Amino acid sequence: MGIKNFKPTTPGLRHASLCDFSELTKHTPEKSLLTPLKKSGGRNNYGRVTSRHRGGGHKRMYRLIDFKRDRLNEPAVVLGIEYDPNRSVRIALIEYQNDKLRNYVLAPLEMKVGDVILSTDNENPEIKVGNCLPLSRIPMGTPIHNIELHPGRGGKIVRSAGTSAQLLGKEKDYAVLRLPSGEMRRVMVNCRATIGQLSNPEHGSQSIGKAGRNRWLGIRGQSRGVVMNPVDHPHGGGEGKTPQGNPHPVTPWGKPTKGFKTRKRKNSDQFIIKRRK
Repeated sequence: MGIKNFKPTTPGLRHASLCDFSELTKHTPEKSLLTPLKKSGGRNNYGRVTSRHRGGGHKRMYRLIDFKRDRLNEPAVVLGIEYDPNRSVRIALIEYQNDKLRNYVLAPLEMKVGDVILSTDNENPEIKVGNCLPLSRIPMGTPIHNIELHPGRGGKIVRSAGTSAQLLGKEKDYAVLRLPSGEMRRVMVNCRATIGQLSNPEHGSQSIGKAGRNRWLGIRGQSRGVVMNPVDHPHGGGEGKTPQGNPHPVTPWGKPTKGFKTRKRKNSDQFIIKRRK
């Protein structure tokens, strides 16, 4: 697993730094765990663009990931580590030894083919990378990922490449976590999490090298507001290079942006001990 640099034989390769995919052990996905993925092009059911700069991209199939890990005390063996085009982290194909059922799970950094992983609620579980346990059974200081926010609903946070949260303490019915953003948060101790740091930590170190690679990912180019006409953006217009003007800076629809706080739902305030900033 690492970053691959290229000889500058073309302008697109001159600045490209991409993953070498050396950690992959299986290159054909499990057909029973694939489902079609329809693209919206950023448009809603009226055909209007509601999310700009989206469209095109390579055709993909969605991999069904088991975020719940609710098959308790059933050992599963890791059959392979695969690439998932829908997420930054690698995924692992596992097979339960009881009935040979196969599932995809998020692959931690140290997971290898042949490893046996387990999801359990036992009193003294094995603290092993890939095992899924309630927070009440996990020792302090352990790196964890795929953490539930409500018991039984499946992991919702800490699911992207190279991330992990740290279990700092336990207070009655709640565990205190330090999230990758730096936020400290309370989560119920009967919520489940998986041991280990997620794979592909070099994801953030990649350089795409050319705009076309973003188009393959379904990301279209953006234009700055100051280069538009006044009819298209509040920052547009003027002779030559013109500053943003007032009110500044704003979105194309006139709402403040670049640091303006838009958070309205405060339901989770009671669980947040320290904010990420």
